Amino acid sequence: MEWVRVLEEGVFRFDASGAARAAAAPSFSFAEPRRREAAREGADTPAVVPACHVVGDAQKVLIKLPAGTSFYGTGEASGPLERTGKRVFTWNTDAWGFGPGTTSLYQSHPWVLAVLPDGKALGVLADTTQRCEIDLREESTIKFSAPSAYPIVTFGPFNTPSEVMSSLSHAIGTVSMPPKWSLGYQQCRWSYDSSEKVLKVVRTFREKGIPCDVVWMDIDYMDGFRCFTFDSSRFPDPKSMVDDLHSIGCKAIWMLDPGIKKEEGYFVYETGSENEVWIQKADGSPFIGEVWPGDCVFPDFTCKRTRTWWASLVKDFISNGVDGIWNDMNEPAVFKSTTKTMPVSNIHRGDDDIGGVQNHSYYHNVYGMLMARSTYEGMAKANTEKRPFVLTRAGFIGSQRYAATWTGDNLSNWEHLHMSVPMVLQLGLSGQPLSGPDIGGFAGNATPKLFGRWMGLGALFPFSRGHTETGSIDHEPWSFGEECEEVCRLALLRRYRLLPHIYTLFYFSHMKGTPVAAPVFFADPQDPELRKIETSFLLGPLLVCASTVPDKGAHECSHKLPKGNWLPFDFGDSHPDLPVLFLQGGAILPIGRPIKHVGEASLEDDLSLIISLDENGKAEGVLFEDAEDGYGFTQGNYLLTYYVAELHSSVVSVKVLKTEGSWRRPKRNLNISILLGGGAMVCVLLWVLLSHPDIN
Repeated sequence: MEWVRVLEEGVFRFDASGAARAAAAPSFSFAEPRRREAAREGADTPAVVPACHVVGDAQKVLIKLPAGTSFYGTGEASGPLERTGKRVFTWNTDAWGFGPGTTSLYQSHPWVLAVLPDGKALGVLADTTQRCEIDLREESTIKFSAPSAYPIVTFGPFNTPSEVMSSLSHAIGTVSMPPKWSLGYQQCRWSYDSSEKVLKVVRTFREKGIPCDVVWMDIDYMDGFRCFTFDSSRFPDPKSMVDDLHSIGCKAIWMLDPGIKKEEGYFVYETGSENEVWIQKADGSPFIGEVWPGDCVFPDFTCKRTRTWWASLVKDFISNGVDGIWNDMNEPAVFKSTTKTMPVSNIHRGDDDIGGVQNHSYYHNVYGMLMARSTYEGMAKANTEKRPFVLTRAGFIGSQRYAATWTGDNLSNWEHLHMSVPMVLQLGLSGQPLSGPDIGGFAGNATPKLFGRWMGLGALFPFSRGHTETGSIDHEPWSFGEECEEVCRLALLRRYRLLPHIYTLFYFSHMKGTPVAAPVFFADPQDPELRKIETSFLLGPLLVCASTVPDKGAHECSHKLPKGNWLPFDFGDSHPDLPVLFLQGGAILPIGRPIKHVGEASLEDDLSLIISLDENGKAEGVLFEDAEDGYGFTQGNYLLTYYVAELHSSVVSVKVLKTEGSWRRPKRNLNISILLGGGAMVCVLLWVLLSHPDIN
């Protein structure tokens, strides 16, 4: 293959030939597509060179790596964390009830992260939107196969997997900084079918002292499943309902699907037809497919004209008190079709800079991302002072620039509880750090033990939402008896105490592209025994160790720890259904007070630091604080504090090493807890944390 240097040192683009390079389609994965095209200067050369051959219309790529290489990534994928022996096809699919062997889910990430035997890592991107086979069935071997010419972009080898992820983020962009409220717990079901029911659910959270920040409206809020409408009898005044929710500290997120009911007089259909925004059949007429409203047409988000039209609808929709938007069914899903989607012969009239007029096979995998982008842009236009929050089911590598995601329509069983950990980690290792499963399982009925265990784990995922399908039993935290309710309360209070740390992790993910939830082997990539661990994960220096089997709690399971000091701790909330927590030696963990929603906190609240000294008696940590929404942080309106601790003669001194940002430090009490091992700690209260960076 022919290669050129691109992007930055250690990154190379490979093409089958000069002609293949010229024929390659524009990049959707790169945040700035021109950076894939522009050669850079340098003296570095690729350590790994793929082999390529063209068979008919297919370009096949082979990369051989040293024996003992471990594979990760491949985006949203079920099954094991370590991907050797697996094969994935990137073709966004409505995959209700998927299993560990399902080869195509809702999103496409033609990306593999390879961790070499010595702990160094290499990233490989097959930059194609077409249906792509990722074949890892042969040990230490990566194979890609897709129609038409496409470039391979390699990142590294670099010294650590984290460095590869940062380098990838320089290509595909980082996660959009989420508003802090979106990191709170979120409650959903298909469907809370009236304003009264929605308010009753949220008020029950408040009455029972169970934290919650968001309630979700599934499709039944609509008038006959018509997007951008409200059922006049069940949701007669959505703005008033949302005002009531806001008064008790809860946000509202509403679903929007791509299928638009084909109906004369329906304003969305009428304006869309006037603007000629619909995907067409090969004969030039609008494609009609059946989804929830019946016969539907589908916006062609590959056209700027369509994206502008959709964004305008979203902007107007926001005026009803909409805090966030949920894009579902956007693979796009189509009923009564053997392929579960529209014909590949359909025509998109795409913008010239993304590929122009093409059939659906070219744009299928990016349809969901383009819808999420249009929704994001509409929310941004509606209020420039707030960060948009969009959740999308379908996506492509790079979708994190516009939306969070969840792992789709899972099942309410122990196997899917277990799979939720590697699925969240794979998405993080593919550039999407803001994800989580439907806690409790979407399809079927959870048991008290399963629901409590899933909440204990799900409360520590980057995105934390409970959800279930129509016809299932109630899946709210209080629906399974008093013991399960208490487990859920403890789990969510734990999440909210950790929110200062989780929010800080998202700041660094936004700035540097690092995962929020990472596999345990990130703590020591050279240790092969860590590479297949699927019941534990890292939140920075915080190690979460769970149990995903019904007959053992986390405290009864054997957990492999990385090298170094890892000291256990809890918040006085130890329970068999909650994960066991360890803090890495050398780390300082900032935590807040146990609140019921994000808006309940104040910068003047007590701040706590949990300190785990390393073998040299030292520790360090960091805390990011800002307005928790909006874009002031991009103008320097924030406070980033670096704390250090050191043991001298049986005295531990704690100080602010340095700060960034224009904010002054709030005057507040500072609680210091020093872990001693075996779960013991010593606690000290400093009455005022002063603003001077050199105060001990």
